[in-house]
Amino acid sequence: MTKDNGRPITDNGQMTNDGSRHIAFDCRYFLGDRPCKWHKATGTLCTCEHYRPIGERILIIKLDAMGDVLRTTALLPALAAAHPDAAIAWITRRESLPLLGRNPYLSEMIEYGPDALAQLQARVFDRVINLDAGKASAALASLANAKRKDGFVLSASGFVEPTNAAARRWLELGVFDDLKRQGRKTYQEWMLEILGLSGAPHRYVLELGEDERERGRMRLERLGVDLSRPVIGLNTGAGGRWELKRWREDGYLDLVERLARKHDVQFVLLGGPEERERNRRLASQSGVPLFDSGSDNPVRHFAAIVAACDVVVCGDTLAMHLSLALGRRTIVLFGPTSSAEIEMYGLGEKIVPAMDCLACYKTTCDFVPNCMDLITTGMVEAAVERQFQQALANRSQAVGIRPQAVVVARTSAF
Repeated sequence: MTKDNGRPITDNGQMTNDGSRHIAFDCRYFLGDRPCKWHKATGTLCTCEHYRPIGERILIIKLDAMGDVLRTTALLPALAAAHPDAAIAWITRRESLPLLGRNPYLSEMIEYGPDALAQLQARVFDRVINLDAGKASAALASLANAKRKDGFVLSASGFVEPTNAAARRWLELGVFDDLKRQGRKTYQEWMLEILGLSGAPHRYVLELGEDERERGRMRLERLGVDLSRPVIGLNTGAGGRWELKRWREDGYLDLVERLARKHDVQFVLLGGPEERERNRRLASQSGVPLFDSGSDNPVRHFAAIVAACDVVVCGDTLAMHLSLALGRRTIVLFGPTSSAEIEMYGLGEKIVPAMDCLACYKTTCDFVPNCMDLITTGMVEAAVERQFQQALANRSQAVGIRPQAVVVARTSAF
């Protein structure tokens, strides 16, 4: 900075009429209450070579389960391509905020609560996107001041209303079980239709730094895992709400014994607080060593542990979304939820039992056997074998070694 007649000016010569320093309020890097990252790193002043003016302001509201938040990030590349000059903000619950950390497509994250409500009262957006049909998120979308709203809003009568025909079709799937079972599109395909971006490329966006990945590897090494050997992660539960998503404990025990007899592989137990006792039982009953990665890992640390696995076996859970987002070979066991709505991105297989009442979305069931009981150890073992061979090929390519006798089977399609 220099001075012109005693008045401060910026590096590029800009100054205000009253002599105060120029601030680029419309720059996507402007934070308002603290220095932007470029000023912090180099001391550069507004308007510098990194200046990127905001053309539009877009707000995404997504409050549902953490896995739903993560899979919704897959829409961001398409949205950013359609609005290259937009600043995208995202309102979500506190527990999901870490999943959005380091996301290159987001200008800001806003925690659902008083702060979000206050900001909605003051701000104006060009477009608001709410893809949740819940009343809380629909109410936020109704409160937001925006020229365009996509998804769902809350009517004055207290009912959730779709804003377009595509959102209406998605709402119908949520209301009518028979339509849900008939659905064949993935969640991402449905949501892109609501946004008017059908057919656009999409992918999960989860940015883990190398420092975070290293902490995940170190956690496993401290447990005794040899990361020079293949690792299979077993996410054995499904949280507290979805008891019916869980596969049988004896199925996991049988699976690891079969695989250990054929391969030099290690098994890591994955889960959260609800899986603590289940994983403890499995580790104590197994004749094969099972490394318990813990049940109280912060979500980004949990993601880093998942990233250190070569293959992940799981239900329709957050671990599934993390595994797919991180490019792991993934085997997903489906029962009460829709397998059709899960996009695998060519990374694995879905195991779906033959049962007419699938996608019932029940938390418990009195059928004997139920859908998860019909998933046999042999079905899971065969899928793991196929994905394990692909994982070995990926390992070999990473170190420049041509794999010997590796056969990669075509993944199942459902």
